[in-house]
Amino acid sequence: MKIYVGTDHNGFHMHEELIKHLKKCGYEVVDVGGGQLDPQDDFPIFAQRVVTDILASDDADPRGILLCGSGQGMCIAANRFKGIRAALLYDKESARSSRNDDDTNVACLPARVLKEGEANQIIETWLRTPFAKAPRFIRRIRALDELN
Repeated sequence: MKIYVGTDHNGFHMHEELIKHLKKCGYEVVDVGGGQLDPQDDFPIFAQRVVTDILASDDADPRGILLCGSGQGMCIAANRFKGIRAALLYDKESARSSRNDDDTNVACLPARVLKEGEANQIIETWLRTPFAKAPRFIRRIRALDELN
């Protein structure tokens, strides 16, 4: 599984620790932005980079992780792209249900809200939870894909 990670200045330090953790766990990680701390950067560019890379990826199950202060801005930006199902993850249950029920492919994390180490636990839950493939879940995702 290839994981694309992007952050603005608010998630910069959490992003650095998360990438180290993911690589230690054996994931292939691609850092697509936030390589240096820039207090003037804007989150939409990092969301676009992650999403564009996911949509162009030849990986069977590419995923994205986006970090900003509240996680909301990244989530809004990512969900503007057809085929992307981004969710704001704030605990392990939100991570589990977003994968199980909605087959999310982008996790958005609120760097100003989470405590040290929480991001790693949330993302581990998200990455390890399979999509349940229940007919009602599949039907709902198809309906989302048909929205304008």
